[in-house]
Amino acid sequence: MNIMITSSYLNEKCREWLTTLCEDIKERTTGSQGNRDATRFFREQLEALGWETESQGFEAVDWIDGGAKLQADKNDFEVLVSPWSKGCSVKAVMESASSISELEEGDFREKVILLHGEIAGEQLMPKNFVFYNPESHQRIISLLENSGAQAIICVTGRNTALAGGVYPFPLIEDGDFNVPSVYMTEEEGKKLSAYIGKEVILNSGSKRIPGKGYNVTGRKGKPGNDRIVITAHIDSKKGSPGAIDNATGTVVLLLLAGLLKDYQGEKLIEIVAFNGEDYYSVPGQMAWIMANQGKFENILLNINIDGAGYKEGKSAFSYYDLPDPLRNITDRVMDKYPGISRGKPWPQGDHSIFIQYGRPAIAVSSEWFIENIDSQDITHTPKDNTGIVDCSKLVELASALSELTTMV
Repeated sequence: MNIMITSSYLNEKCREWLTTLCEDIKERTTGSQGNRDATRFFREQLEALGWETESQGFEAVDWIDGGAKLQADKNDFEVLVSPWSKGCSVKAVMESASSISELEEGDFREKVILLHGEIAGEQLMPKNFVFYNPESHQRIISLLENSGAQAIICVTGRNTALAGGVYPFPLIEDGDFNVPSVYMTEEEGKKLSAYIGKEVILNSGSKRIPGKGYNVTGRKGKPGNDRIVITAHIDSKKGSPGAIDNATGTVVLLLLAGLLKDYQGEKLIEIVAFNGEDYYSVPGQMAWIMANQGKFENILLNINIDGAGYKEGKSAFSYYDLPDPLRNITDRVMDKYPGISRGKPWPQGDHSIFIQYGRPAIAVSSEWFIENIDSQDITHTPKDNTGIVDCSKLVELASALSELTTMV
């Protein structure tokens, strides 16, 4: 297919692709049908632009919320189901813990645990999450799993850096953790605390569904040669359209694929839609790492796009272990594009994979998003929709990345 890649074409396709990913496909949670629809769509677009493609499958559990109800002394309390939790129907005495020491010392066998205060201050890393997992989190998870408790109620506030902009945030978000759990606001938690030591009734309709997910890779260039790997995660959180997190990154990959459709250089260019960055066990990333064992040394550069295209402020590049020649090339390209600036480093993205394997990386995002990453209330919520995206920023990013890729 002969496609003329003009500025008008790029802007038109940007809006079209963004609408497809965020509105026509209702959700992109890893393991869901919507997620599979999104990865199939991405692969079809790459193929239409003349790229050789590969889909890498992996097992992933989908999840149905099902809702939850909590009662104490015939009083109802508003609770939310922890993502990927097991369901339950429990009638038991509720005891509380606000610290690791209280969790260690308490007797919670056959009871419901109310977690609040210090111990519920930040989202616990899933037990099998390998990239970042503090010992304190591992200790809490172990104590909960071995407590003999029938269920857990978590009282939480905000934890933007780890859980996005939601309030309250789910303290436990882990399909490998098998004690049923729910969570609630601090306001509800204060009211519920009056019933510590008394019987509560908790019913949760949460359900896990076995599923499948796919990473999609597009390739151009000479197989076996040094690689430039350009990545963005295609999945989103359940309940969020996932516009800047991360449909915009996926769209930039497609725009870039269009701009590079006639590439015939010596280097191998790989465009990768990772699948699982917003999922508890990052299964797509782990599958890709396993498939690339022994092959990281030929990666000249990773460019990872996440959080791009926010309507306010400039786009931002941040550098990680770039050798001077590569840094100089990137600086020269950035200088040509007034809407792109140097941003401060941030670790919460798939570029961390490449950094950990000793490869140079550039993270591409929105200046506003990175500056407000610890306080924003957009990502992982319904607010992350197409209305907050400026497509002209995505087109500018794709143009800059196309130039940079061919200069490396």
